[in-house]
Amino acid sequence: MAVPKRRMSRANTHGRRSQWKATPPDLIPIEVGGAVYRVPRRLARAVQRGLIGRSRQ
Repeated sequence: MAVPKRRMSRANTHGRRSQWKATPPDLIPIEVGGAVYRVPRRLARAVQRGLIGRSRQ
């Protein structure tokens, strides 16, 4: 991993961090047990299989 050789100024650090923007997850509708849920695309298959979602007892 790259390691900086000297301390970066506070202004440069804050400027670099301010360029990063989070994006909301892409939600898709999934039908499970007759109910429709909106879940992130990367979790859709796990929800369909019942691996995550409603609590199992």
